[in-house]
Amino acid sequence: MKVLSETYASIGIAFVHKDTSWTIHANWSKDNDEEGMKRSLRRGTYSDLNLYFLKELTGPPGTLGYCNFPAGDVTPTSLLFFLDGCNLHVGSVPGGPIRGFNLGKTATHEVGHWFGLMHTFEGDDCQGAGDHVDDTPAQASSSQGCPVGRDSCPDLPGADPIHNYMDYSSDPCYEEFTPGQANRIRSLWYRYRVKS
Repeated sequence: MKVLSETYASIGIAFVHKDTSWTIHANWSKDNDEEGMKRSLRRGTYSDLNLYFLKELTGPPGTLGYCNFPAGDVTPTSLLFFLDGCNLHVGSVPGGPIRGFNLGKTATHEVGHWFGLMHTFEGDDCQGAGDHVDDTPAQASSSQGCPVGRDSCPDLPGADPIHNYMDYSSDPCYEEFTPGQANRIRSLWYRYRVKS
């Protein structure tokens, strides 16, 4: 929670830690029964962030986390309600064994999705709506590592936002959200999560 609080403070978002529970379950730790795990462990309302740290995650090799985007018409008995939250690889926590991704900023990135932010490279091209945020420069593909000066859309203004939490840069490279991303978070927060 410390890293989340630090990384979101610049855009005026604070987190209140309510509870931590530790559960040992062979299938859940390997992301084999997400629905069962979350039906059993989920706490709070739709505006309460639930983080699940797992030993393995489903998805393409190298997947470090995933979160559910906010949605409309979610009720406390709906499957969307129970599946809400973020699944994170335990190796991505501060001091974890995943080199380049062990400062806790995978959680910052994934929680950005929970708030409704898309990747800065959304659409994987230089045209189109991208991430629906006007102040993030167009980006044709995700970054790897921390490629300072990278510009995958050279005919458009701005270099790739490699320091933005919503790119795929490594943890040491991440350092910012934009004002437009902060506005999108607030807009979607009030539209989808506060009403719960």
